[in-house]
Amino acid sequence: MKDIMGLMKQAQAMQSRMQELQAELEQVEVEGQSGGGAVKIVMSAKGVMRSVAIDPSLLVVSEKDMLEDLIVTAHEDARHKGEALAQERMKSVTAGIPLPPGMKLPF
Repeated sequence: MKDIMGLMKQAQAMQSRMQELQAELEQVEVEGQSGGGAVKIVMSAKGVMRSVAIDPSLLVVSEKDMLEDLIVTAHEDARHKGEALAQERMKSVTAGIPLPPGMKLPF
């Protein structure tokens, strides 16, 4: 019974730390780039876009398709960085708690 109580206490502590981490990830910003930095997107680690910066040389009507592609690519770059950051920080929260292989948090 002691093991179950200890595991429950660990789970409660982990849940509290995860809530703190989720709040922190809303504040942490990541930057994605494309076109050698011609397009930059800043997002929260939770995926909320905060800003877009576009080099003025890309604002040419005939280059519209390329600019759209660069924006999508910069967004994906920022999203991947945010996800990597969140996973890295999540490892510290779940350290020491036996979770089944492949189980992803938060639930």
